[in-house]
Amino acid sequence: MFEELHKKMNAFWNNDRTLSETDPEFIGLFSDFAYDEVVNEPGANHPDLDDRTRSLAILAILVGCQGIEAFEMMLPVAYETGLTSVAIKEMVYQATAYCGFGRTLPFLRKLNNFLGAANVHLPLEAQGTTTPETRAEAGEAKQIEIFGEGMRGFAQSGPEETRHINKWLADNCFGDYYTRGGLDTREREMITLCFLAAQGGCEPQLTSHAKANMAVGNEKSFLIAVVSQCMPYIGYPRTLNAIRCINEAARN
Repeated sequence: MFEELHKKMNAFWNNDRTLSETDPEFIGLFSDFAYDEVVNEPGANHPDLDDRTRSLAILAILVGCQGIEAFEMMLPVAYETGLTSVAIKEMVYQATAYCGFGRTLPFLRKLNNFLGAANVHLPLEAQGTTTPETRAEAGEAKQIEIFGEGMRGFAQSGPEETRHINKWLADNCFGDYYTRGGLDTREREMITLCFLAAQGGCEPQLTSHAKANMAVGNEKSFLIAVVSQCMPYIGYPRTLNAIRCINEAARN
C-alpha cells in the first residue's frame, strides 16, 4: 500500500491548486523523500511495522505535532491500509490524556467529518470496559502490566498536594483509556510514544514510555523504525531527541 502512496500524494497535491501552482518544487522534494525514500529505507523498517501500524503511528504523530491538514490528507491512505474507524478514533481519544482536549478536539471533528463522508454510522460501537466503580482498580492493573509492580499503590503515593495527579493517572489515563477496546496494549504504548515524541519537552515521560514499550513487546529496533518513519512529519530535532530517549531507556 505505501508503495502506492507516492502516486496518491502527488494526486492530492495536484488537487490542491494553491500548492501545486505555488510550490511544485517543494512538493516534489517532500513527496519523493517522505513517500518513497523513507518508506523504502531498510534501516527505517521492521518486521512488525506493516502498513497498518505505520499509518497508526503517522496519524498519532500528526496529532502530537498538531498537523491537522496532514492528518486529513493521511486519513484515506490509513483507511486503505486496513486501519479501522474504531482504531483511529481510539487513537484520538487516547491522545487527550497526553495532548489535552484543546489539542485533540479539532482532530476528532476532522475524523468525524471524514467518517461521515465515508458513510460510517456514528457513534461507533462503544469500546469501554470499565465502570465508575472499577476504573481505578483496572487502571492500576494496567499500569502494573506496563510498568511493573512498582506501580502498585502509586495512586495513593507522593506529596499530598499533588497526590490527586497520581490518582488521575491511574483512574483516568490508564483506567479510562488504556482499558478500552479497539487497540491492544502494544499499540497504545506505541501511539503514546508518538504523542510524546511529537510534542517535544516531554523527554522524561518519553524515556519512561520507551522503556514501557519495550516491556510490552515493542523492541528498541521497532521503536527506532517507528520514529524514523515519522521523521518527515516532526523534523530532525524531535526525531533525534526521541531516539536518544529510546537509547537511554534501552540502557536502563
